[in-house]
Amino acid sequence: MRKRIRRVIILVNSLKEEAVKLLGEVRDYLQRESIDAETIPVDETTVPVVAESTDLAITLGGDGTLLYGARCLAGSNIPILAVNLGDFGFITEISSNEWRDALVNYIDGRLGVSRRIMFDAQVHRGGRALESFSGLNDAVVRAGDFARIIALRIHLSNTYVARYRADGLIIATPTGSTAYSMSAGGPILHPEMDAFILNPICPFTLSNRPIVIPGEETCELEVEELQRTQIVLVIDGQEVCDLKPKDRVVFAKSAKHTLIIQSDKRNFYEVLRSKLNWAGEPNA
Repeated sequence: MRKRIRRVIILVNSLKEEAVKLLGEVRDYLQRESIDAETIPVDETTVPVVAESTDLAITLGGDGTLLYGARCLAGSNIPILAVNLGDFGFITEISSNEWRDALVNYIDGRLGVSRRIMFDAQVHRGGRALESFSGLNDAVVRAGDFARIIALRIHLSNTYVARYRADGLIIATPTGSTAYSMSAGGPILHPEMDAFILNPICPFTLSNRPIVIPGEETCELEVEELQRTQIVLVIDGQEVCDLKPKDRVVFAKSAKHTLIIQSDKRNFYEVLRSKLNWAGEPNA
């Protein structure tokens, strides 16, 4: 079924020269098609208000630009056409020379939309909720200023599971499984799975391994009282919250989702094969 697109927002990483150049092409095309367009430069310190009348978002940048878009659009059911201008692009499957065809095919109903789970993270201190965050990729608890071991306790659905002495802990969604968690030795999950990864970073005890838990599981992280360094919580590499000893951080699957328009040029497995040089390709 053909979609009626009347208003589009364009989230652009203005630090990338290619993104600024492509922005002009995208705006000119939308104007010729009588589609209203609003440009929003990426600013990780703010989350702009997006009008309810918006039908589509286009991100021009890399995976970081898409993650910023996911924060801006969380819960809005506005699909994102993510154009890859970055160096890697595990999430952004559409290249800079494919955006026009992808947009036309989406409007004509020939492209599907991938529905990605998100997480909510709530920080508790002194018996009360202090701050709340939502993310698409991952939450990382780590030392703030120095690379020192930190101590954390983990409960899953009110069951004590483990005490981690490590450089930190990554809680990743399937979308985020190909990001920091993969670099830290975590498994790769299909991006539409309903699950999370708990992955300790360089644990002091080698028996501490990454584990995959169901999406409906609730994870509670407790910062132990005696620490040798400041500890921070980082959401999608963009939002940072200082943690104190005895703080608790509760992670759960969010009611919000991120909708990403799929490419008809390649699927997730082809992206993995290409980006990771699998199947005996050079430089594997």
